[in-house]
Amino acid sequence: MMKMGMAMMLTLSVFSGIRAQTADEIVNKYINAIGGKDKLEQVKTVYMENTVQVMGNEGPSKTSVINGKAFRLESEVNGQKMIQVFTDKGGWQVNPFMGAATPTPLPDELYKQSKGQIDITGPLYNYAAKGNKVELLGKEGNLYKLKVTNKDSVESNWYIDDATYFLVKMTKSGQMMGQSMEITISFSNFKKSDFGITFPFTTEISYGGQFNITSNLNKVEVNKTIDPAIFEMPKS
Repeated sequence: MMKMGMAMMLTLSVFSGIRAQTADEIVNKYINAIGGKDKLEQVKTVYMENTVQVMGNEGPSKTSVINGKAFRLESEVNGQKMIQVFTDKGGWQVNPFMGAATPTPLPDELYKQSKGQIDITGPLYNYAAKGNKVELLGKEGNLYKLKVTNKDSVESNWYIDDATYFLVKMTKSGQMMGQSMEITISFSNFKKSDFGITFPFTTEISYGGQFNITSNLNKVEVNKTIDPAIFEMPKS
């Protein structure tokens, strides 16, 4: 009887530990893992230089973000330059591979799905104040699965490692060439920047398993001065 009682106590203890992991606790551990609230609150801008691999081709890429205001991604593959810009008011792109060889306003749906990239701290940080909703859906192996719904009702699934509390994968619905598909973004090779914020230095994006992009981070600067003019759409 005593052995059975101890076994039941151990079992209850294990289940209590599982129940104690709420969505908020996982979010807080994620925030602490990437640098902590105090550091995140100090981030005003981020500038990154990457090497991008697309279908066996390689090229340079630059990302500039002013927190809460604007995001610009500029990359070059096979001599073709691609630009994608999101601001708090709208977006535009240059993408010759998609028939947009000159600056073109982004479709409303694409802007709605992607404008969250202007938020450097991400949708989990101060999520309630931003109008976002976070639900813990359970675990898949060693990953906590969080469903994140932003104030525009755009949903994504975030997979948090239960050992490091880094975000290692994200999935969301998207479109490519007019086709709806699931986009999977995987993050790895985590390193702490000189500023004290941890970034994934390798990002892999899969568009429904049909098209893949790998990006390797070469340089990151936090709070570098960024000219707001680079986010304005040039006149054709």
